[in-house]
Amino acid sequence: MTSKGYSSTQIALHWVVVILFAAQFLFSDSMSEAWDAYEEGGTTVAGSGIWVHIIPGVLILIAALWRLALRLSHGVPAAPEGPAWQRLAGEVVHWALYAVMIALPLSGMAAWFGGIEDAGDVHQLFKMAAIALVVLHVVAALYHQYVVKDGLIRRMMRAED
Repeated sequence: MTSKGYSSTQIALHWVVVILFAAQFLFSDSMSEAWDAYEEGGTTVAGSGIWVHIIPGVLILIAALWRLALRLSHGVPAAPEGPAWQRLAGEVVHWALYAVMIALPLSGMAAWFGGIEDAGDVHQLFKMAAIALVVLHVVAALYHQYVVKDGLIRRMMRAED
């Protein structure tokens, strides 16, 4: 399904997730320290450090599911003109980002609340995938903005409800 542009809700959720992702990477050390303490002594550090990682993670999951529902129900603007491989790459990266935005919090919750060490390892793999996908997404957006000059970034700045 395609639409003329992203809705104001889709745009707001995009930028909320950007901010939450940035917070996650800034505050992930406190979570790692808490996990290490748990593994070494069997107890966890219940300080605020873990909650500044858990709460944004849950919010990312909620926002990702909301964004996915909006994408499926309202559609998204058509991909800009260009080679077929670029349009395919854009689709693959977007769906991979949705998968990571859902899998990262779920694996983190399974590790932390379920005590599943393997889920923690998977969480770290998803973290690396998320970093790679975000970098690829940003580089592609900047490429479209400054090399192709097709106004792609403008779609995520101004709603076309």
